[in-house]
Amino acid sequence: MIGKPPIDIPAPGEGKRGEAGYLGYLLRQAAAAHRLRMERGFAEFGVTLPQFTVLTMLAAYPGLSSADLARLALLTPQTMSVIVTNLVRSGAILRRPHEVHGRIQHLDISAAGQDLLVKCRERALVVERALRSGLSETEDGVIRRWLVSVAVEPGGS
Repeated sequence: MIGKPPIDIPAPGEGKRGEAGYLGYLLRQAAAAHRLRMERGFAEFGVTLPQFTVLTMLAAYPGLSSADLARLALLTPQTMSVIVTNLVRSGAILRRPHEVHGRIQHLDISAAGQDLLVKCRERALVVERALRSGLSETEDGVIRRWLVSVAVEPGGS
């Protein structure tokens, strides 16, 4: 509108984007900042945070299906399909048919994917160390337990 002064949008950490804000919003704001830091760390390798998540999960749980990965990564099956296709195309993961169900394919991390994951983990650890800086082991544990409890609380998801 004409005549209204411009609204100053608070920076992260100020106003409702700070300690006075809703906890859910603050979690989302923190997640967005974390994602940006991780993506910057992985940029040299052409890897996104969701791709890193897929590589991490396949290294930990070989043979998952794309649907399994979508649930683990908290992404839609359609988004996971694009991620898997790109990782297969790059040679980071391999597809193999399910022994019984013809339409289901198992996914495994390849040797090239393992090498890529090692590089990405080094960058992720830098971000993780910065995230934990200033926290005691006790505080770190409290935060981790609280975040897990938010995710597994009955009716929470």
